[in-house]
Amino acid sequence: MEFIGHFRRLTSVQRNTFIACFLGWSLDAFDFFILTFCVSAIATEFQAKVSAVAAAIFITLAFRPVGAFLFGMMADRFGRRPTLMVDIIAYSVFELSSAFAPSLKVFLITRALFGIAMGGEWGVGAALAFETLPKEGRGFFSGLLQEGYAVGYLMAALVYGAVFQFVGWRGMFVIGALPAFLVIYVRTRVDESPAWKEGRDAAKPPDRMAGKGILTYLGTFAFLVVLMFAFNSFSHGSQDLYPTFLQKDHKFAQHTVGLIAIVANIGALLGGVCFGTWSEKMGRRRAIIVAALLSIPIIPLWAYSQTVPMLALGGFLMQFMVQGAWGVIPAHLNELSPPAVRGTFPGLAYQLGNFFSSWNGVAQARLAEQRFGGAFAPVLGWTVLIVASLAAFVTWCGEERRGADLSNTK
Repeated sequence: MEFIGHFRRLTSVQRNTFIACFLGWSLDAFDFFILTFCVSAIATEFQAKVSAVAAAIFITLAFRPVGAFLFGMMADRFGRRPTLMVDIIAYSVFELSSAFAPSLKVFLITRALFGIAMGGEWGVGAALAFETLPKEGRGFFSGLLQEGYAVGYLMAALVYGAVFQFVGWRGMFVIGALPAFLVIYVRTRVDESPAWKEGRDAAKPPDRMAGKGILTYLGTFAFLVVLMFAFNSFSHGSQDLYPTFLQKDHKFAQHTVGLIAIVANIGALLGGVCFGTWSEKMGRRRAIIVAALLSIPIIPLWAYSQTVPMLALGGFLMQFMVQGAWGVIPAHLNELSPPAVRGTFPGLAYQLGNFFSSWNGVAQARLAEQRFGGAFAPVLGWTVLIVASLAAFVTWCGEERRGADLSNTK
């Protein structure tokens, strides 16, 4: 009932804005995770190693900071709403282009372009959402917004399990172009950020303010980049090659892989909302640290179980903790960001952290191939142990501004 209560307290404008930002992030993640389910199939068609195709994951993540910077500057100059629409169209078009790649080289180029568009969505959408939403319940909405990422993974798992055998990997990427229709909803139902409209007549042009804001708060920016490196290593290290692990280590068919992924992402969605909500009472940092550290004892169940029910349970619990920690991040980053460059600052920090962790998938695949005879379980287990500890430690070293005023951009 409290879930419904949070939405009832919103105005229609606030509700429509949140729905649009949530769907924008969900569909962005959906398009990204289609790739993670199709790595083996793409490798087979192009007669390449899994690690060679996993380079597409690296390239996508590596180019996201470019999008965060470009679309963030657009959002600070031209507004959050039009920038979000352009970004959604861009990532849908580049997703579609991936379906028609004639070679692995061309496919990697389309994923780089998709990465630029993907990198712009989170920062712009989060700024629009939190500048429109009230301060009350920010932790809840932070958790729910971030778990648009888990919903995207869940959607990809459902589509993969239901239609992959009929349409193949190319058909999956065609389906990934459908999010372009979300622009119609944004265009007709969403208003511009009131905070951006209030601050748009500031004396200094936004593009200059972005650079100055980052330099002025360089210490905070550098800390957030390190924090997001740990967090992106945590999420991508536990998610991106997990379907491949189920296919290679356990020889599961696509419907079984899809089922386990669905269960895991239900856990992710619940974890993000729960820990996001709890962060209102226990604090942002404490909620993150608790979730990160609780993932460690789950590693044996998650990586070394031998049956479908136990792997599904391990996936549920692991992603409950991983995305539980992540559920606090949208509110935490926006609260720590300077108001004048909120469209650029948190998104760019997020995506630079992504950049530094972007080789994670390739490194995991190569370690499995070269050190463990193709087995992914030990690589996944050690990854979570290391990055969960790092995420908790870096969070503990930082500060907190829970409840900060996000109603202006001055």
